[in-house]
This record gives sequence, structure tokens and C-alpha cells, in this order.
Amino acid sequence: MKKEELLSKFGFSFSKGGAHSSRTIMLEDLDLLFDAVADPAASKDEYFSSIINDNCLKKRSVRTRQLTARHLADLYALDPSIALFRVLRFFWQRDKGGRPLIALLCAYARDSILSSSTPFILNFSEGNIIRREALEEFIDDKESDRFSKATLKSVAQNINSSFTKSGHLTGKVKKIRTKAIPTPGAAAYALLLGYLSGLRGESLFNSEYTRLLDCPSHRTIELAEIASQKGWIVFKRIGNVMELLFPSLLTTQEMDWIREQN
Repeated sequence: MKKEELLSKFGFSFSKGGAHSSRTIMLEDLDLLFDAVADPAASKDEYFSSIINDNCLKKRSVRTRQLTARHLADLYALDPSIALFRVLRFFWQRDKGGRPLIALLCAYARDSILSSSTPFILNFSEGNIIRREALEEFIDDKESDRFSKATLKSVAQNINSSFTKSGHLTGKVKKIRTKAIPTPGAAAYALLLGYLSGLRGESLFNSEYTRLLDCPSHRTIELAEIASQKGWIVFKRIGNVMELLFPSLLTTQEMDWIREQN
């Protein structure tokens, strides 16, 4: 099985598009949806029915409800058979303070527009002003002639808004780089994403996913230890030798896929 095919089974997406062409990480909608659909084992059809038929997100038209459901599925899958979504929901219930980062991490793994724009945001130091026009130029350089001028502006605004929701930026009009606040659940989720991607040991703490936590690796290690104490993950460490396992988060089938990857 090719790596990209395997990662797709876990819920990673490699499609060229992305919800950020017209939406943010939709944090408030996701929160309302989980309140409306309380069962973590609910099917994708149940999520769609709650959004479209029950109008749990209070949208004005059926068309808007359908679009919202589609964008949420693009960002998060909304399918408990998909590891990235099932584990997101696991930590969502257990780590309320980590929800913004947990949502961002999942969206990052599934939305190419968000993931390709992320280095621009993270490379700024705390206190720096993030100019929307500069982000537009960054996106246009990476995706030359893909977006019209109006769409490029919308994409940049959505990216900035998502990183404001996650805690990496602050401000309504003038965006200023701040530090996100990582939690044990967010750290465990970031580590799982790296693990599913094939990383092991110490390299898990220096991945593209843990970078989104906005903290040094020693702090990520501390958060992993807390997550392990809570029974969410298994973390063993002797000096610089580290082992991470996720027995309560992954199915037998998913573990077989990982063994095949190894």
C-alpha cells in the first residue's frame, strides 16, 4: 500500500481544494454540531441529517445547510470509522481547553490550502503584525494563478480567521502574532498525527503537527506525560529514548495498517 493511500485511510486528505476557499475552521459550528449529536459513534448520515433536516446550526436556507455540512465533512470527515475524526471527538470530550488546537490540527491534515499557508503564520515571531496582503502574496506564489484576486483575498482572510480561532493570532482587523495555548489533549492528538504519518520516537516531538502547538519540544514532552497519566496515550521515556503508543485510540484494523507501514 502506498503511503498516501494508507494515510487517506486514516483520514488525511491530499485533494487540491479545501474548505478555506470559502470557510474557516468553523469552530463554532463544530461545537454546536457535537452538542446536537451527542453520540460519538453517530454515523456521517446522522451528522448530515442534524445539520440539514434538524437545522442544528441555525442556518437560514437549505442550501446553506447543505454547504455547511459539506465543508464540515471536508475539514473533519464526520465519520467515526475515520481515525482522525474519531480521535478528534475523543479529545473534544475530554479536553475542552484544547478544542481550538485540536480542530486546527485535524483541518491542517485535511485542507491543503490551510496546510500550505501555515508556514507563513508560524514563521512570524510573537508580537509581529500579519498583513493580509503579504499572506495573499505567499499563497499566490505557491499557487500561481489558481485564485482570482477576490478569492485570494477571501482565502487569506479565512486563514487569518482560523489562526485567530486557534490562538495563533489576535485582533479583528489588525492581526498580531500571539502564542497558542497547548493542552495535553492537543499535544496527544498532534503526536498521533505524526505517528500515523510514520514518525517514531523523538522525531514525533519535532513534527509539522507538534509545531502547530506553538511550544518547545520539552513542553510537548511534559504535555505527553500528562496525557499518558490520564490514560489517553502510552508514553515511555528513558533519557532521549522515547516510545509512544495509542492503544485506546486506534482500532485493530488501524494497527494492522501501521504494522504494514512499518
